Amino acid sequence: MNALVRPTPDGPAPGSPTLARRLSANIRGAVLFDPASRGRYATDASIYQQDPIGVIVPETMDDVAAALAIAREAGVPVLPRGGGTSQCGQTVNRALVIDCSKHLRRVIQVDPDSATAWVEPGLVLGHLNAALRPHKLFFPVDPSTHARCTIGGMAGNNSCGSKSIRYGLMADNVLAIDAILADGSQHCFGRIPDNLGPDVPARIADLVQRLRALGAAEADEIAARFPKQLRRVGGYNIDALTPAARAAGRDSLARLLVGSEGTLAFSAALQLKLHPVKPRKVLGICQFPTFRAAMAAAQHIVKLDPEAVELVDRTMIDLGRQIAIYRATIDAMLIGEPDSVLIVEFHGHEDAPLLAKLNELDALMGDIGHHGVVHAIDPAFQADIAAVREAGLNIMMSMKGDGKPVSFIEDCAVDLEDLADYTARLNDVFEKHGTKGTWYAHASVGCLHVRPVLNMKDPKDVATMRAVAEEAFALVREYKGSHSGEHGDGLVRSEFHQEMFGPRIVRAFEAVKDGFDPTGLLNPNRIVRPPKMDDRALFRYGPDYAPISGFTPRLDWSDHPGPLGGMLGAVEMCNNNGTCRGFDAGVMCPSYRATRDEIHLTRGRANTLRLALSGQLGPDAMTSDAMAEAMALCVSCKACKRECPTGVDMAKMKLEVTAARTARYGLSRRDALIGNLPRYAAFAARHAGLANLATGNRLARLLGERLFGLAAGRRLPPWREDYVRDEEQLAYEPADSKGRVYLLADTFNRYFEPENVRAAMKVLAAVGYTPVIGLGWGRPLCCGRTYLASGQIEQARIEARRTMRYMDQDWPIVGLEPSCTMTLRDEFRSLLPSPETDRFAGRVMLLGEFLAKEKSALPFGRVEAVAHVHGHCHQKAFGAFPDSLAALRAVPGLTAKPIASSCCGMAGSFGYQAETQDVSRAMAEAGLLPAVRAAAEQDLIVADGTSCRHQIQDLAGRTAIHSVRVLERALAAAGQAGVGAAGQG
Repeated sequence: MNALVRPTPDGPAPGSPTLARRLSANIRGAVLFDPASRGRYATDASIYQQDPIGVIVPETMDDVAAALAIAREAGVPVLPRGGGTSQCGQTVNRALVIDCSKHLRRVIQVDPDSATAWVEPGLVLGHLNAALRPHKLFFPVDPSTHARCTIGGMAGNNSCGSKSIRYGLMADNVLAIDAILADGSQHCFGRIPDNLGPDVPARIADLVQRLRALGAAEADEIAARFPKQLRRVGGYNIDALTPAARAAGRDSLARLLVGSEGTLAFSAALQLKLHPVKPRKVLGICQFPTFRAAMAAAQHIVKLDPEAVELVDRTMIDLGRQIAIYRATIDAMLIGEPDSVLIVEFHGHEDAPLLAKLNELDALMGDIGHHGVVHAIDPAFQADIAAVREAGLNIMMSMKGDGKPVSFIEDCAVDLEDLADYTARLNDVFEKHGTKGTWYAHASVGCLHVRPVLNMKDPKDVATMRAVAEEAFALVREYKGSHSGEHGDGLVRSEFHQEMFGPRIVRAFEAVKDGFDPTGLLNPNRIVRPPKMDDRALFRYGPDYAPISGFTPRLDWSDHPGPLGGMLGAVEMCNNNGTCRGFDAGVMCPSYRATRDEIHLTRGRANTLRLALSGQLGPDAMTSDAMAEAMALCVSCKACKRECPTGVDMAKMKLEVTAARTARYGLSRRDALIGNLPRYAAFAARHAGLANLATGNRLARLLGERLFGLAAGRRLPPWREDYVRDEEQLAYEPADSKGRVYLLADTFNRYFEPENVRAAMKVLAAVGYTPVIGLGWGRPLCCGRTYLASGQIEQARIEARRTMRYMDQDWPIVGLEPSCTMTLRDEFRSLLPSPETDRFAGRVMLLGEFLAKEKSALPFGRVEAVAHVHGHCHQKAFGAFPDSLAALRAVPGLTAKPIASSCCGMAGSFGYQAETQDVSRAMAEAGLLPAVRAAAEQDLIVADGTSCRHQIQDLAGRTAIHSVRVLERALAAAGQAGVGAAGQG
């Protein structure tokens, strides 16, 4: 009875072409059976990896039903999957994966009167709450992954979130589930009495009666063995089957299905219990000198009736400060250097009672001997704190190297009175085994996410993991706690049900599984009949994991330890938690936002690279078409470098892939044309009339599409005969110069929009600096961006050396085009790693950043206008966008409004490529173009990126200008027009 359920020996193997053809013939959705696609679904946010048999992405529930029928006939297990962010291995299996997240995401119905909603399983929680906002309702179960976790996945896990002390778990908030069973039948499961009516099919009625009988027979054992903890999600919720549950009105089969991890049924639709929005909140950040003091205080703080109490420990503080996007927020959260803080939230409808709660918190902290509470009342500060808290897992995982905080005991829960002693003893266990733990999360309910730092590539550390697990769970039993308090069972905890619940309860779990799914079709060997949690054959880093031979990276990856010069370690920084799947803020990941495909996601690309670099996709995987397809829609926005909490730099990784393919296959005609643009730009501009004739008429564009793959429907930017000459800089020297500034007159602004360079020289002169765009250097300097993008890394290295050789004076280097400027600041370090390059990069800044460093008042006159400002991806990735906004806001009378947008979708030549037209437009339509169209006709549209300006012009019909042109206008309004007049073209 305890044997593992495996596919039958003669059943389809992973990648089975016969099964793939049959599925393709019977469903409308995508069928993905190739090795790279399977590999992208072989992992979740756990330590495990299992190659699925294949993947489907259903468009409708009819697709799901058809796939289940085919799988049932073929003897193939089935695994439903949402966001793939599970931390215990419950969303990986040797099975047919059904990805619900792309299409099955409708809000089916909202009933404000009953405060309920019906939704499909692939709906993201954040999107649900956005849809509920007009009704002043929300769904209160709020995991930190709310921007990407799906309702179906949350139900599968029995998710909790920070506010469980107020609203309970998923099991408390799912009223009914319309489920498809393994035999193909479909039924709506809710309260047990509702499932015993005359219209209930005999098979369902028999199942319900057997489940009720099981609950009655095991009621005493359940009462004795189930921990009395709010945070108990281990095993099946068979307490819902007992007479006590019936008496309390909690005898719901939906409660039983919640937390079943896709092992009992497929959730086709879920009915949710909604709650009224509380529009006001305040936060108090309590400071503690020791971790134990924070743990001891939690039991007192919860008496103030908070909405949440969340821990941030010293490790998370230190790691978070190393991540640029979180540094300022963490500093503002602290008084001095506390060892730990507790973030206490109070929610309500009016400010006065909430402020009174903060005063009570201040008093309580004084009463227990601690004096230090940071009040967070400003909504923007609160949002920043929430971002830090929600990134807690990823911040912890930002440790570089093979040793990482590992999830296997991370959500045990004990009574608050025992929390300080339990955590102290668990730290002793870690010390005994030569490791340490990282701690964060839900102090309000005694459920702290703790992860010992271990190396899962090292058999000794794998043995340590088991030893720590056994001792930790023994402690949990001693304190009558829960060994599985939020993230589910999966592969990592199911094995321990026998010790935690006893054999009789485990047999009851098996009876439930066999009643719903007698053939073991649905996600087998999870919760019941599991393998060993430390079976390395199931690991992402298994016994045979090793770097590929024959591949040498061309860039410097020494910031990361490990093989391939550190590149493999950099790729392995992706922990699969899926921050890149979010739609709530920032830029990352524009290609996923446009397609919703795993292949076009930072995580999907990182998994493809990891598999390739470890030889799991074959010896030539780095130059394969599968790898090229994975990288094809990456627009090198660099958002992941900043917004991914573990700093996965996919733009840099794409450079390596492109260079490898270029080395193997040579340059395509299009890559040669665009990559070598800096070499022929001056010649083309000198003959602008002829060059524009060659690109401007319809026939020429049709020929360009045939020869170069450049979309005939897009107009390339026109060359300018009045391009910037180096000698023009002589007209922009102020009478009393503060010093010289290198102005990077990049290829695009010099030859296509020279008015921007001239405006920049005017602005620099007006603030007292002498701009230098050339000092007899011959050919203009080049950042090498186009060479990098076309795989010509050695040519880019030559340009980097040349630029550094000529810009050798210790003067600031100021740029206008974000992508070019940030190449000097970023890629130069990878091309020419040295202290000299670091110093050079430290002098590089965008014009807005340079002006932000100016202490003197900027000489701007009044400009009465509204400017809608689109931030270039690289401005945002390097934290430069706020300075650009600040420069505009320094203009009297000007209202600068940032546009909430991701990538514009042009991204260099991406928007001109015939094969990426649809995706380019979809990226632009995600936020940028609707905002531009909504702007008043007289308003200014500002975008510092050349590509962004052309995308806006082509797709919205509005002229966008560089911010320096607005500053030039402000100078004119102040009577500064005389400076540099001779240089105006």
